[in-house]
Amino acid sequence: MTAVTTPAAPSAGRPGPERAADPRHRARRRRLIAALAFVLPALLLLGALVVYPVLFSVGRSFFDASGTRFVGAGNYTEMFRDPATLKAVRNSAIWVVVAPTLLTGLGLILAVLVEKVRWATAFKLLLFMPMAVSFLAAGIIFRLAYEEDPDKGVLNAAVVGVHDAFKDSSSYPTARARDGQGLAKGPDGSYATTGAASPGDVLTLGLVGVKPAELPGEARPAREAAGRQAGAGELSGVVYLDFTPGGGGEQGKVDHAESGLPKMDVEVVRGGRTVAATTTAADGSFAFRDLEPGSYTVRLPAKNFAPPYEGVSWLGPALVTPAIIGAYLWIWTGFAMVLIGAGLSSLPRDALEAARMDGANEWQVFRRITVPLLAPILTVVFVTLVINVMKVFDLVYIIAPGPVQEDATVLATQMWLVSFGGGNDQGLGSALGVLLLLLVIPAMVFNVRRFRRSQS
Repeated sequence: MTAVTTPAAPSAGRPGPERAADPRHRARRRRLIAALAFVLPALLLLGALVVYPVLFSVGRSFFDASGTRFVGAGNYTEMFRDPATLKAVRNSAIWVVVAPTLLTGLGLILAVLVEKVRWATAFKLLLFMPMAVSFLAAGIIFRLAYEEDPDKGVLNAAVVGVHDAFKDSSSYPTARARDGQGLAKGPDGSYATTGAASPGDVLTLGLVGVKPAELPGEARPAREAAGRQAGAGELSGVVYLDFTPGGGGEQGKVDHAESGLPKMDVEVVRGGRTVAATTTAADGSFAFRDLEPGSYTVRLPAKNFAPPYEGVSWLGPALVTPAIIGAYLWIWTGFAMVLIGAGLSSLPRDALEAARMDGANEWQVFRRITVPLLAPILTVVFVTLVINVMKVFDLVYIIAPGPVQEDATVLATQMWLVSFGGGNDQGLGSALGVLLLLLVIPAMVFNVRRFRRSQS
């Protein structure tokens, strides 16, 4: 007879494997549910604000402006045939190459120099302050700073001040001669006598268009100078303001209250060649002595009437992109300096000191030790700035005036202009958005991978 054995029942005080695993499973599930509860709002926001717009833009890029007709890759083909889009791609390439390179270089130089000064914290704070200013406010600030009128734009005020310190500007930019009063305007802007002048003559050259209040302080009445007699071999005369304050007087004649025009350049011309030149005195008088007998033409050169130097056209077609990049540098230099400075403070000092003890000078230490050790930080800063400049919009849209908006446009502004700024073609605008996304993704992937490698 075979004995049948039955498994022993688990003891009442000791749970089996299934019962022991069940509480752990429930604990893990509770932790998972709590984690999802915390993450779910962020996932919903990410999906609503990032994933859905990206997918919608990709789909919308395959339809026409009205969104009703499927055009396939037509928008992408049109995008690269449009001259404005090609200019935006070119400007974006300039931004990507120039701005991050300059910012990384400036940040590195400033971070190294700041280590040498006592007031490093104050200097960093000063350079980092523009980061607290919004791009909108910074754009308005630089739009005013780049104004071409020196009375409004601070940069042109400085440029004009330096220019005028080394080169005198014309005192009579608005002066002109009356018609039929003995002076004719030449093609170069100069004025010359219509009749021949000879030694022994006294000429009265009247000009108008100058406000009496704008006359130089040393200007004196011209009446006495007009009454002088010319000596032998002398050709003399007076250049005066042919205008009597309060009315009265006679055109073409020097009246008692009319003032001479001092510091006016005067030339004597014969056969197309300048024989002599002089400058008028305080009463507008001039004299040429020891002239050979014959006929001459007296000329007031164009430089007497040249408009004043107005500075640089910062927001013209040629300089608008560099000017906007300059505003971008003002904002982001502090960011680059602080990040590189943080990396610089973590460098092993023994390597730097060893190089100095071996006889390396500061430039060699910087080039052979500091820069190679900072290469990972410099790369992260550079790639981060590349991603940032690919999306630049505010500064370009605010600083560039309407007539040169197309000359300064980048992909982000072109996308907005095509979609909402008058083009009303959201199919083409979506294609531009997809292009911008495709250009940004490689830099983002590179940055994330480098960050993960640094963490590991």
